[in-house]
Amino acid sequence: MSGQRTRFRQIFLTHLRRVKGRLAIAAVCTLGATATELLKPWPLKVILDHVILDRPLSRALRLLPHAVADDRVRLLVAASGGILLIALCGGLFSYAQIFITSSIGYRMVYALRRELFAHLQTLSLSFHNHSKSGDLLTKIAGDTNTLKDIFADSILKFATYVLTVAGMFAVMFALNWRIGLIALATMPFLSYSLFHLYRKTKASVKTQRRQEGKVASRMSEVLSAIPLVQAFAREKYEAEQFDAVTAETVRESIRVARLEAAATRSSEIITALGTTAAVLFGALQVLRGRMLPGELVLVVGYLTNMYKPIRSLAKLSTDFSRAMASADRISEVLDTEPEIQDREDAIEAVSLRGEIEFRGVSFDYGDGHDVLRQVSFRVAPGQRLALVGASGAGKSTIVSLILRLYEAQEGAILIDGVDIRQYRRESLRRQIGLVLQQSLLFGATIGENIAYGRPEASVEEIMAAAKAANAHGFIRQMEDGYDTVIGERGATLSGGQRQRIAIARALIRNAPILILDEPMTGLDAESEATVRQALDRLMAGKTCLMITHDLPSITDADLVLLLEEGRIIDRGTHAELMGRSGRYRRLYELNLGQPTADLLR
Repeated sequence: MSGQRTRFRQIFLTHLRRVKGRLAIAAVCTLGATATELLKPWPLKVILDHVILDRPLSRALRLLPHAVADDRVRLLVAASGGILLIALCGGLFSYAQIFITSSIGYRMVYALRRELFAHLQTLSLSFHNHSKSGDLLTKIAGDTNTLKDIFADSILKFATYVLTVAGMFAVMFALNWRIGLIALATMPFLSYSLFHLYRKTKASVKTQRRQEGKVASRMSEVLSAIPLVQAFAREKYEAEQFDAVTAETVRESIRVARLEAAATRSSEIITALGTTAAVLFGALQVLRGRMLPGELVLVVGYLTNMYKPIRSLAKLSTDFSRAMASADRISEVLDTEPEIQDREDAIEAVSLRGEIEFRGVSFDYGDGHDVLRQVSFRVAPGQRLALVGASGAGKSTIVSLILRLYEAQEGAILIDGVDIRQYRRESLRRQIGLVLQQSLLFGATIGENIAYGRPEASVEEIMAAAKAANAHGFIRQMEDGYDTVIGERGATLSGGQRQRIAIARALIRNAPILILDEPMTGLDAESEATVRQALDRLMAGKTCLMITHDLPSITDADLVLLLEEGRIIDRGTHAELMGRSGRYRRLYELNLGQPTADLLR
């Protein structure tokens, strides 16, 4: 376990160091709350032994003023008042204790959640491609919530219970060591019940959490595809699939509940046996005059109140096992190192000209199947490069490598003559504008979505970008204009509107390199015209990489690369490829839906 949870432990200890002063106050409050819990039965003992039975006061109680100690009525009033005073002090200590430890716990867990969310964003796409989004969401929300409950509540209870039990044992041994031994004899049985439950529950909870992640993934997947589900009338099928995925979760949940119930019942039986034996022995001691009745009441009060925390510890053991399972799952993510990291001597990518060069680049996704094989090309600053070819030819992979979402296994990629691995990733990506086929927008205002390309942009700059992207007109017609909140992923906008906002987002960045990945796909003729105008403004003076199946749109490209199965099988201008490449010509004819000869008539 020492090799695990290193980053988790580091976050935990760093936070504790920041709040050590408050922790010290919480510790004092915990001791105070424990002391008041130990004092609770004493006023009743005083009333029973020294007021009702008029027995001489014990050595500790002789410290009371004579006016109180020598008068039974005043002693009764003082003891009764003591019950209220102990309750008030206990309440104050408990309030301060709960307030301080809860605030520490909540802040610590939210720091952990923030760290986990930030760390997930640094991990490479290969990690996210192999992970289920629902499982990651369960780790961020569900597992951190489990830890929040532990740090904000359960640890506090555990410390109080342990101190209370230890204090009660000490007092019972001081009163009558034989009764103390009877109580102590039950501890091994209770401990076995407690730790046996802990081990069993931890294994079940890990399985349960894994299944919950699958359930969340299934829900996320289906909810994001509701139009498709309804269009194909597959609601019943999806409900059946959901039932199949949740069945295992239900089984594990029932198993955990059964384990908890078994441990609680067994601890109750053990505590009942211990209490019976202690009461029987204590009563015999009172009958023989070796114990005072009040001392027996004290012992029974302690036993009742002592077994209650021990039974609670059995319940807490399941909470701790859940927390350990959650900590393990979170640690799996936190201890995953990003595959792509900046070098120690990495430089800032500032004011790039936009020259891009691939030198013998080969890449595969770790499955042994080459996606790119010895790809080489060069694009001068301000030139337009078009990547064409069938799906799976490697076009999008070239874009991912330029953005350093993946690292090439062989060869080098240079921008302005510098290997991109020598640039800081964040600064490199700031020099690249992006317009994708499926424009990803956030459930925020239109203005915020445009400014996502440059958060410090002013309102005037946002509007200027929207105008250049032919988006200003439809934005103004909306009820709240640029403050209109759009649906998640831009669901409340048409395809053309989404693309124009994405173009405005790229425009406002004013990056020297621009990547266009099928930006015209799925648009109607009217939307296509307005988007094409916006793209022309966007591309002016920039180095552009265009991925497209729409070959007529790349007639003015400076260089066209024809890819097939990860290799460049031909290159040149559109006119050159039309003249010499039968493969390119066939793609062009398929795109137009008519032979080239018909176009030339």
